[in-house]
Order: sequence, then structure tokens, then C-alpha cells
Amino acid sequence: MNVCTRSSYTASYNVVIFYDCFGIFTLQVSCFPTCHYCLFQYIKRFYNQSWERRYGYVIDGATLTLLWSITVSVFSIGGLVGAIIATPAESLWPCLFAMIVVPSLIQVGILPFLPESPRYLLLEKHDRHGAEKAFQKFLGKNDVSQEVEEVLAESQAQLNVKIESVLQLLRNRSVRWQVITVIITMACYQLCGLNAIWYYTNSIFSEAGIHHKMIPYVTLSTSAIEILAAVFSGLVIERLGRRPLLIGGFGLMVIFFTILTVSLTLQNHAYWLPYLSIFCILATIASFCIGPGGIPFILTGELFQQTQRPAAFMIAGTVNWLSNFSVGLLFPFIQAGLHTFCFLVFAVICLLGAIYLFFILPETKNRTINEISQTFAKRNKVTLEGREMSQFSSETKSSEEQGHNISSTLDNGETKSRII
Repeated sequence: MNVCTRSSYTASYNVVIFYDCFGIFTLQVSCFPTCHYCLFQYIKRFYNQSWERRYGYVIDGATLTLLWSITVSVFSIGGLVGAIIATPAESLWPCLFAMIVVPSLIQVGILPFLPESPRYLLLEKHDRHGAEKAFQKFLGKNDVSQEVEEVLAESQAQLNVKIESVLQLLRNRSVRWQVITVIITMACYQLCGLNAIWYYTNSIFSEAGIHHKMIPYVTLSTSAIEILAAVFSGLVIERLGRRPLLIGGFGLMVIFFTILTVSLTLQNHAYWLPYLSIFCILATIASFCIGPGGIPFILTGELFQQTQRPAAFMIAGTVNWLSNFSVGLLFPFIQAGLHTFCFLVFAVICLLGAIYLFFILPETKNRTINEISQTFAKRNKVTLEGREMSQFSSETKSSEEQGHNISSTLDNGETKSRII
């Protein structure tokens, strides 16, 4: 009877954890230091107690490290606000799990008052007047005829174009280096070592003399740095371009990882070294957010034509999650073997990524897809001056003409199902 109860409890507990992994993921980046401070001890203690009750002996260190690394690789820690509310008190943990309901309630309350998608109204409902009103609300201007024509032209163009599959994209020689660039950029995005920073945050703050009760609140500074760096990146990305921010971000991470390794190794030799470590942590986070934190997703959309983008994003997403899983699985072993020198591994990855992007990646700011493709053409050993260029031009021209005809049809009140 006792065994049955325990099995039922364990099964229910596993189901809760499994589904909660997805619900809380959206707040992972900003809250990891605070939640890690609480959950690291609790989860490992849970593993120890469960293992001893089931098998009658204490789990060995290697197995415990493996279980923990698997957990952090698939279990995204809870929300920033939820972590502050819950703290180490187990009685408040239901509040932590309930925080995932808040965004849903906000959406339920706000979404009914937002205008419908103009594209949906125009192409699905054939409501040109409603689409124009929606565009006017979104854009804040009265004349939206150009936007309506663009939607109609794009819709007609999609009827005549076949979307490439992932396999077709991988076999396409004309985008071979674009695919390689996306794969390397997304891999470096996850393997750059930012997640490793959170492992040392609490110990570094403690060495600097910060009281342990204040450490979860001090780690909020990392979230502030993330927000400021992201705002800065958004303000300058169209002026400086993608390439300088991406390469510069990885380059700065190499520098700060190196300094952080030295300061952590020698932190007992000088009282000011823990403060230098804190600065390096914040600087590394800022360096990540100004470039590598968001630009890889932008590049994925800018390096490919519309017909290739779905497959490109599938490849990028697959590499992103596999790299994320690898970091969570392998980092505990890297840290156990190299200790503070583990940051040199990530510094090398950032350096290799920066070198690759410096020699391969062109600037995509204010450039058309044809101009970007021409830049890669020599490296891909293909010529784009013939068939692909003329095909793109003819499709664009045809789309504009057909879009004009469709808009005239809609103005006359006729419903044309062929534009869907």
C-alpha cells in the first residue's frame, strides 16, 4: 500500500514538473540566478533522499552530477517575480508555480480590445474596409493603401511559389554558406557560456561581502543589465549594423571571460578581485545582450528568401535547442574538471565564432536579399545573375500587377477565393 502511494505521488510529481518546464520557460533568462540559489540545494537533496529510500544506499557523486545536469538541461527554472515571492520557503512554492497563469490572464483581458490582424481581415474575411481600419490603428495614419496593396501582392506571390523543405534547403548549393552561418551563429548563441555565469553568481557575490539574504536581490542587477543592453542594441542596430554588434559582442565576451578566469583563480590574493569578478559578470551579460542575444534570429530571416525561411528557422531552432541541451548536460562535468578555468572553454568558442563571422558574414543592414545572395554567391560557387535574379524580378512584377487586379476586384465587392 505504501509503495503504491509513493508511486502515484512520484508519477503525479513528474507530470507536474514536465508540463511546468514549458510554462515557466519564458522567464528563464532573467530569473535563473535567483531560482538557482534555492532549487540547486532542494533538487539535489530530493535526489539523495529518493535514491536512498529506493535503493538503500547514498547516491554516488558522478550519478548525482549526471541527474542534476539532465535536470537543468530540460527543466527551465521559474520566473523572476515568482522566485522573489517563493524564496527558500517550501510553503510558498505553489505561488511560484501559479505565476505562469498571470501572463495568460493579462492576455485574456487585453486581447479582446486589440484590433484584428489586417492580413486576416483582408485575405480570410475579404473585408478591405476592416483591414484598412486595423492598419490605421496599428500604424497611426489615415492613408494605408500602400500597406493593403503590399499584403495583396504578397498573398498572390505565395500562390505561385513553392516553399522549400529542410532537405531541399540543405541540398541547395546557392545557400550553402548561409545555412552554415546560421548553424554556427545559433550554436555559438547557446554555447557562448552565458548559462555558466549563473553558476558562479552567488559565490562571487558572497566573496564580495554581500549578505546571503541579499544575494537574490543583488542578482536582480543582472536583469537590469540585460534590459539596458537590449534597449541599447535596439537603438543602434540600424546605425551600426548586425555584423559589428555580433562580432563585437562575442569579442567582448572573450575578453571578460579571460579576466573573469584570472580574477576567480586569484580572488583570495586581493580584496578587490571579487568586485572585479562582479564587474566581469555584468559586462559579459551586457556583451551578450547587445549582439549575440538577439541578432542570430534576425540573421536567419535576412539571409534567405521568403520561400526558404520556414526551413531555415526550423534548422536554426533545432540547432538552438540541441546546443541548449548540450550545455545543460555537459557543463556540470566541465565545471567539475576545470573549476574556474571552465570559462576559457567558452572564451575559445566565442573567439572561434567571432573569427568565423568576421571572415564570412557580410553586413545585411539596408541590403536586399539579392544583394546578400550575391555576396555569398562566390563562396557558394554559383552564379545568381541569370535564372534566380530574373525569376525574383518577374515574381515581384507579377505580384504587383496581380495584387492591383485583386484590389480592384475587392473594391467592386467581389469575393475571390483565389487570393487565399
